[in-house]
Amino acid sequence: MASSSTAKRAERPARSSFRCAECGWMAAKWVGRCGECQAWGSVVADTGPGGAAPRTVATVPSRNPAQPIGEIDVEAARARPTGVDELDRVLGGGLVAGAVVLLAGEPGVGKSTLLLDVAARAARGGRRVLYVTGEESPGQVRLRAERIRALDPNLYLAAESDLGAVLGHVDVVAPDLLVVDSVQTIASSQIDGAPGGVGQVREVAAALITVAKDRDIPTVLVGHVTKDGSIAGPRTLEHLVDVVCQFEGDRHSRLRLLRATKNRYGPTDEVGCFDLSETGIVGLTDPSGMFVSHILNHVSGTCVTVTLEGRRPLATEIQALVATSAMSNPRRTTSGVDSSRLAMVLAVLQRRVGAPLADKDVYVSTVGGARAVEPACDLALALAVASAVQDVPLLAGVVALGEVGLAGEIRPISGVSQRLSEAARLGFTHAVVPVGSVEPSALPAGMTLLEVADLADAVVVASGPLVRTA
Repeated sequence: MASSSTAKRAERPARSSFRCAECGWMAAKWVGRCGECQAWGSVVADTGPGGAAPRTVATVPSRNPAQPIGEIDVEAARARPTGVDELDRVLGGGLVAGAVVLLAGEPGVGKSTLLLDVAARAARGGRRVLYVTGEESPGQVRLRAERIRALDPNLYLAAESDLGAVLGHVDVVAPDLLVVDSVQTIASSQIDGAPGGVGQVREVAAALITVAKDRDIPTVLVGHVTKDGSIAGPRTLEHLVDVVCQFEGDRHSRLRLLRATKNRYGPTDEVGCFDLSETGIVGLTDPSGMFVSHILNHVSGTCVTVTLEGRRPLATEIQALVATSAMSNPRRTTSGVDSSRLAMVLAVLQRRVGAPLADKDVYVSTVGGARAVEPACDLALALAVASAVQDVPLLAGVVALGEVGLAGEIRPISGVSQRLSEAARLGFTHAVVPVGSVEPSALPAGMTLLEVADLADAVVVASGPLVRTA
């Protein structure tokens, strides 16, 4: 009996298993949602006996044999400028031969306009560029190219949505730069599923990356984003590429920010600033002017701070308006400022300083579509509201830096010297900062330091004491 049961178990086929294409989570049966990363539709049957892939054996010697690390040629790995300084800043100097860059952003943010401008600049420099569009017709791209003056004989355009056709165009054109807009619209006939699916995106990206590496073609892939801002498609897409860039911006503002979330060839704390208009997209080497409407004018309810976008200091003006409320629940309206931080700052102002805000509507906004969400903007936010309550402007040429605690204390922040240097360059003469945050020797020339320990001192130093009313 024992031998019979053993034989029956031996005759049973190996149980199939299922694996998540996103994170590798294993399951005994198919499920619609991964139990580890919670991705929908990513669990597929695992090929190979017993759910394990077959072992790979050694084949013929590689075309690229192993070499001593000191003999590796580094010239091929050096970045080549694109001609767009703000993009080169984010990429770490430019595009590297064979590098694959994934540029993601919301619809209408200006991804296609930026890449068409980059392609035209590369074409004017003598390089052959292939621009593949899977979303628009050739006529639409031609009209945009005319509008931004991006026409050049070395710029080739192909409207394709089939991966085989795209690879065929690469063979014919032999480009020095490849742009694919976008990776979610290209599909392979060898893979089942609609374009943009997990399997399709993985196959298309893998094929394009292989071509880029084999032929040393710098490649830029445009990626869609989901409603929560993450890149659409499998997570492995971000692991396969060399550089991942996020293009951000408010559709009601002309300002666009480009930042790298992954970069194998450079830093990930640089930010590029662009101005998107009807005539194209232009890099902003000095974007602080967009965020400050009046630097030295006396207007109540305004205060300037300096934020850090990566390693880049940006002067940002915060405006506040305080009015008597006609409702039982006063309004708290923000634009460009974190509403939860505003609520905290208002509570500290009312409790620690005595500002009469319980029956007031408070409106806070930034200038030029900037975002002042880091804790270092708390002090400027509080001083702007305090100035609006008194209807008295702050000192001329003052900038405020510091985090406000619930006890009313002003906490130190990072990068004070860098922020003060930017403020001094723009003409500010006074800086309200936490005590001991900067050495006198590191203070920029012409800048007067006003050190404060708590919010009450900051209000007194910057604009005088608040008028307390019953």
